[in-house]
Amino acid sequence: MVANTDTQGLPSSRGIEEDARKAVSDGHVRPAEIAIGVVIGRASEAFDFFVYGIASILVFPALVFPFLDPLQGTLVCFAIFGLAFVVRPIGSILFMEVDRRHGRGVKLTIALFLLGGSTAAIAFLPGYETIGHWSIAALVLFRMGQGVALGGAWDGLASLLALNVPEKKRGWYAMLPQLGGPIGFIVASALFAFFVLNLTPEDFLGWGWRYPFFVAFTINVVALFARLRLIATEEFVQLYESRDLKPVKVMELLREQGSAILLGAFVPLAGFALFHLVTIFPLSYVNLYTDRLPGEFLVTQIGGAALFLVCTILSGVVADRIGRRVLLGIGAVAIAVFAIAIPFVLGSGRSEGQTAFVYIGFALLGFSHGQAAGATASNFSSQNRYTGSALTSDLAWLIGAGFAPFVALGLTALFGVGAIAFYLLSGAACTLAALAYNKRKGLKDTGAS
Repeated sequence: MVANTDTQGLPSSRGIEEDARKAVSDGHVRPAEIAIGVVIGRASEAFDFFVYGIASILVFPALVFPFLDPLQGTLVCFAIFGLAFVVRPIGSILFMEVDRRHGRGVKLTIALFLLGGSTAAIAFLPGYETIGHWSIAALVLFRMGQGVALGGAWDGLASLLALNVPEKKRGWYAMLPQLGGPIGFIVASALFAFFVLNLTPEDFLGWGWRYPFFVAFTINVVALFARLRLIATEEFVQLYESRDLKPVKVMELLREQGSAILLGAFVPLAGFALFHLVTIFPLSYVNLYTDRLPGEFLVTQIGGAALFLVCTILSGVVADRIGRRVLLGIGAVAIAVFAIAIPFVLGSGRSEGQTAFVYIGFALLGFSHGQAAGATASNFSSQNRYTGSALTSDLAWLIGAGFAPFVALGLTALFGVGAIAFYLLSGAACTLAALAYNKRKGLKDTGAS
């Protein structure tokens, strides 16, 4: 297969994409196969992070920080929660070097064992009353291990998927990697809900909470084999070794296209800001400020996550009809309106308002976050696509979502729940500004992720 070239005889980005799609049409690579690997991988990663996030509300404040009041303990746990997003770019950089020297299979194996091992290790965490401050140190260490591992778990399958889809189906296939978020949240929440609803508080804090962390290692092993099955095949190795999916040195990337990383991180910021405000934060608000039972509220959130899943799928259909950027812009405006309504919905003091916050928030999250994968890699040249996509995703999560629960709970404690609106409004404003800049500069939308 002869690659398409530009006027200077060099392979062009459009030519590489056409050649990759030709490989699909020849039967060498099937987008459905790639999609399954992407969804399994993203779901396992989301599960690990959501298990930790839920435990940061229901377990760690009492287990690791019993010397603090519940609000202070939860705030500290949310600060530790955000550490994973701080070290995630470090993991990406370190494991890119492993990729260059030893191959993507070795990189992925080490990263997923580190991710599953860090999560499973938390299951054996002794409390503060047993080992004192070492309990805090271990929790911080394991959480940072999750973050470094998640940066290393970037396998490029989502980018490969984007390169191997029909032109008119970009939105649909850009949506598929995002299905991992709602699936991971549903499984994590269901496990915690089961133990919270069926055990006494003493038994849950004593041993019940540990089981979801045990499950994490098994899920990561399954995800590892599902992904290795793809990336170890000859056809995938050949595509990975093309200019589109080859890791490059980070400093070179920053010199050439550092602005593209920054722009790509801000385009989906509205959805990223909303992400943990409807998944993690509401449970802390209900647990600290209402009489509603956490187990019952988790069941409500599972229903919301099912709507999240449906709306994520619908985002692919809508994006292919009206365009991804238009959908992201509409989503940002809708999130801004939702932010203004927060004091009247979540702050109403009624369970109906809390439920409405969950369902409306999850629906908006599906439409906005459903196309975030495609947006974060826009404007990268073909040779920078793989590394640029990883670092852009890392930065978007750090800026938009990493400390969202901490900020939201802190604002609520100081000024009331209505203050969260300003955080969401800032995310919506950043998305709209980045989209406007993107359009004014006439930058392309590659559809990679």
